[in-house]
Amino acid sequence: MIAHSLDHPGFGIASGLHGATYVVDAIFSGNELNDMNVLIDIGLAAKILKEVLEPLHYKNLDELPAFKNKISTTEYIAYYIHTEVAKRKELNFKGSLKIELGESHIAWASYENEIDTL
Repeated sequence: MIAHSLDHPGFGIASGLHGATYVVDAIFSGNELNDMNVLIDIGLAAKILKEVLEPLHYKNLDELPAFKNKISTTEYIAYYIHTEVAKRKELNFKGSLKIELGESHIAWASYENEIDTL
């Protein structure tokens, strides 16, 4: 759950401060399984995602330094989360990471790119 405004006339009423509730999915894809026959330890991935999301939870993104002078669209929030997860070396993962944010059955967006934390 976050609050934000989309400071651009193209967003109409969403230009003003409003709330959003997202379901956040982290999808890891790769070509090689590790010695445990998984791409990544799902418990570790869940822990890291929770840690990355915690500073955003119930916050007004407009007031956070990471979002200063940014239009905090769903796509940009997904990009931000992806960037923060990709910094975590303890993931010990090389492959594709997709962060998908769902706000409703008709409103969702994602950001996907390769990461290498090995």
